[in-house]
Amino acid sequence: MKIAFHGAARTVTGSKHLLHINPSKKILLDCGLFQGMGVDTTKLNTEWGFEPSEITHVVISHAHIDHIGLLPKLVKDGYAGKIYCTPATATLAKILLVDSARIQEADIRYVNKRRERDNKQLIEPLYTEEDATAVFPLFETIPYNEPYTLDEGVELLYTDCGHILGSAAVNLKIKEKGIVTRITFSGDVGRYRDMLLRSPQNFPQADYIILESTYGDRLHDLESVATDALLNHIIETCVKKKGKLVIPAFSLGRTQEILYMLNRLELEKRLPDLSYYVDSPLSVKITGAVKRYPACFNSAVQALLKRDDDVFSFNGLKHIEDVQDSIKLNDSEEPCVIISASGMAEAGRVKHHIANNISGARNKILLTGYCEPRSLGGRLKNNPAEVTIFGKPYLVKAEIAEITSLSAHGDYDDLCQWLSCQDPRQVKKLFLVHGEEEVQEKFKARLIRKGFDEVEIPAQHTVFGI
Repeated sequence: MKIAFHGAARTVTGSKHLLHINPSKKILLDCGLFQGMGVDTTKLNTEWGFEPSEITHVVISHAHIDHIGLLPKLVKDGYAGKIYCTPATATLAKILLVDSARIQEADIRYVNKRRERDNKQLIEPLYTEEDATAVFPLFETIPYNEPYTLDEGVELLYTDCGHILGSAAVNLKIKEKGIVTRITFSGDVGRYRDMLLRSPQNFPQADYIILESTYGDRLHDLESVATDALLNHIIETCVKKKGKLVIPAFSLGRTQEILYMLNRLELEKRLPDLSYYVDSPLSVKITGAVKRYPACFNSAVQALLKRDDDVFSFNGLKHIEDVQDSIKLNDSEEPCVIISASGMAEAGRVKHHIANNISGARNKILLTGYCEPRSLGGRLKNNPAEVTIFGKPYLVKAEIAEITSLSAHGDYDDLCQWLSCQDPRQVKKLFLVHGEEEVQEKFKARLIRKGFDEVEIPAQHTVFGI
């Protein structure tokens, strides 16, 4: 048996890990889109490192695009088997994949106008909306904590890992020639005191663990601090400076957290009387989908739901769906808060909002989560004097700020707590993925001190025997 790492290897995007059980049985764990990798992004998203038609099963950990975003291309390139996930993940994935296709098609049209004007060769999107919907019939949903026979000699068990709605650790039992090998893939591990979701569950003892390591070198601030920080940014930018606060936010997870915080501020009678725009049709759809799975919320949110039937709504909230209404926001001088996707500011409407507000000294761009260093959000974190957006340079006069306590990824304390249900002596090897290499090296040293003697940090397309 072998495992090959074809994404999220020494980087935090493009999750893809391939189990070679035998020549006729190959299981792909996640099929994520690479995002924010600069000039390398297109190449990474078009070169699989394996033959899609040879994959027999696809098992998905959760619905973030860096974990599911290449499913349409996988199917387009020859995969015809089932795609396994939790029910909530299937619901979210159908929304996110269509949106991903639409964003790609829209961005390509925008770029091609300039390329055509410059007599350059036109380019095509990775996949279309039609390619995205072709994935839907392949979804097979499996609830948490119910063992499922994936194939002869292969059992799958999903355990809740508290990262986003429907997120799960993938626990596999693979029996070959009378020998059982236990493999766990963490997907992305959430936080034990998450604002909205239940804490990660314990998982069965594993022989091999594939573990994310996004924040393997840091401890997060308390999330209670984030609400006050958000309020301060609103007051400083919109009330005092009469400017616009632009918040890049992932449609799934981060947008709901921000809305939940604003709802709480209103309940506490602290929310300034302003317009709060969610300028993302996707975010509106996702928030509606999230409301359909209240059982995934933690006890505090469940208690609040007994007195507030919509914890993601408040006075002043306005949803923008039509693109012309989105454009009008850029012409308006009204002090306001604009929450828009994507979180790394690498695509979608928020990129246009940043372009239109980045040179205004009254305005502020508030980053609320991880940004790949080469993404627009990652570049803004360095407070540059000038930034290029859609191929055009812009002076950076708006303030660039950040709230660091909102990550849905666990810090090293959370990750170690998640591993605490394991006997390290029984873990033959632990692979660190979904992290920057410098962070992974620090986390590796911590894990070794905790008794995990064999820790590997795979590079892209490396293969290990297990």
